[in-house]
Amino acid sequence: MANKWKHTALLVIDMQHDFVDVDGPMLVSGGKAIVPNVIKAVQIARQRGMLVVWVVREHDPLGRDVELFRRHLYPAGKVGPTVKGQFGAELVHGLVIQEGDYKLVKTRFSAFFATHLDSFLKGAGIDSLVVTGVQTPNCIRQTVFDGVALDYKSVTVVLDATAAATPEVHAANILDMKNIGVATPTLQEWCESDD
Repeated sequence: MANKWKHTALLVIDMQHDFVDVDGPMLVSGGKAIVPNVIKAVQIARQRGMLVVWVVREHDPLGRDVELFRRHLYPAGKVGPTVKGQFGAELVHGLVIQEGDYKLVKTRFSAFFATHLDSFLKGAGIDSLVVTGVQTPNCIRQTVFDGVALDYKSVTVVLDATAAATPEVHAANILDMKNIGVATPTLQEWCESDD
């Protein structure tokens, strides 16, 4: 079992103030509620000796690296969402990058799109993924579908350590991911599992 976990990475996606705080400009309504479960998933991952990867959005202050449909959120003289170095781009309270963890910055929904994540993970001997964070129909789903397309042996989404704007949107996207072979355990089930 211990050997298996050494080949598995926990991805913690977009658990940043601008997505999780009630007054965050990119608020994901279900984000605040999953913070304790994400903290617990990170603790379990560390106990198992898993690689913890913190996937965050960090953007240019002028929004030049943001999707076209979001560029209006970065007008001159105003700080847009998840700007590098700003409070909104920081991880929420209780989530801390530790020595041995890895931070990956992305500028699109998928953690794999235009990043070196795949080569980094494969270079570290990782062949399986466990995904937590926000938001289910966007960054979680895109990352998971890319992970499947890139032939990771096992892709798991922790059901109650991921969230969307509504429970209905979350459930619909979880079903789509389950239908392509993604495991969707609860945090409790994942904590008790051997695989």
